[in-house]
Amino acid sequence: MKPKKIDAVEVWKELDAMAPRLGLSVIDRAVYLHLLRLTHVEGKRRVRFSILGIAPHLGLSGGPVREAVRRLLDKGALRLIERSNIGHLVEVRLPGEVRVPRGSRTGTGGRDKLPGGANLDEMDFLRTGALRRAIHAREGGACFYCLRRTPSRAHCLDHVVPLVEGGSNSYRNLVSCCMGCNSEKRGHAAADFLRRLYREGRLSKEDLSARLLAVQAIAAGKLRPQVFSAPPNPHP
Repeated sequence: MKPKKIDAVEVWKELDAMAPRLGLSVIDRAVYLHLLRLTHVEGKRRVRFSILGIAPHLGLSGGPVREAVRRLLDKGALRLIERSNIGHLVEVRLPGEVRVPRGSRTGTGGRDKLPGGANLDEMDFLRTGALRRAIHAREGGACFYCLRRTPSRAHCLDHVVPLVEGGSNSYRNLVSCCMGCNSEKRGHAAADFLRRLYREGRLSKEDLSARLLAVQAIAAGKLRPQVFSAPPNPHP
């Protein structure tokens, strides 16, 4: 039976609710949206693809895409039907069809229920190692700016809006990045730094557009880190 036509606005709203609850990184979301376009937007539920086949369309290398597909399978956004030497055959589930793990639901007013009654928007994400790791995990091990993957020991946290310009340690103002970008960006605005990376050929036009949208999503609180396991009374 051919799937009925989807309501794009409703699907986007459901994705905005699903992504933070599942702890999806920016790259996870990009891969999921690409597969969603290849299936439900085309009136299908299944698609066969290869990692190296879709990676160029996202401006990424195979490694980040492979890990994103693995996470999407683990979290139930994709269902693997067949894996072969010609690629993966998967069923792509709509956001409303993905089962959210127990304990990851939002409370009244749309705010996440955190240990000790903490408010996510008021948390200092530089305060503990667990909270810092939550920001790194949100980006899926890739630099928020240049999209390169680096060893965990080379990850840094960067303030999108510098502290001297009134920025905070909120998850809405912190991103995980490589040491190189952290050093080069310094006090520059995130959007200006991304445009510089584009002019230098370190980001494609598609990458630049996606990164600028991600900056907006971070500030709007749409890319929330998974912090439900954070201790209720963290110590500095």
